[in-house]
Amino acid sequence: MKIFSIRSVPATHWSSDKPLNFSPKPLTIFMLCLGLLLFGLGESLIITASVGMSPWTVLAEGLSITTELSIGALTFLISLGVLLLWIPLKQQAGIGTILNVIIIAAVIEWSLPYLPHPETYAMQILQAILGTLVVGIASGIYLIANLGPGPRDGLMTGCQRATNLPIAWVRVFLEITVISVGWMLGGTIGLATVIFAFGVGPAVSLGLYCIASISR
Repeated sequence: MKIFSIRSVPATHWSSDKPLNFSPKPLTIFMLCLGLLLFGLGESLIITASVGMSPWTVLAEGLSITTELSIGALTFLISLGVLLLWIPLKQQAGIGTILNVIIIAAVIEWSLPYLPHPETYAMQILQAILGTLVVGIASGIYLIANLGPGPRDGLMTGCQRATNLPIAWVRVFLEITVISVGWMLGGTIGLATVIFAFGVGPAVSLGLYCIASISR
């Protein structure tokens, strides 16, 4: 399907001309923040579904077992390591890269107490799927803003440019690799981990396609 064969981030009338832009349009900033808010909400939905963690959290947990550092500290260090991988990929940062860390973390912190914690397994799975879909669509919104991706999304778009493979394939490959390493180090995986790993790539492609289509 065309939706899942997207090989680059589309540009719209509200996209920034370049990631490092210190005077973007107000609409661009609004769309960036909207995407990041929804991204944090999607992550929170996955967490409160209670059927597994996202792949990068599995990696952080696995590393915490071997290093005895906290998951929070390792999440920060992993982000720094991913940013270093941007250098050979010639990926550009921007204000969106900074806001990514701040807004998503804040939304997760503030939304967790108010989101549902399903009691039945079926509802837990549905909530994990919904969270993954929201993360994908949110990624489409803030990536199209073109004000700099977050560390992991920047790795995805950088690898896509280097390989010219569809974004969905690149994202799925990265998530499975991270899960595998985290699991071998002792990280905990669950059904939501698998749903996210295989579902977030197509969800990002869906988000890119839909937002670009609406914005034409």
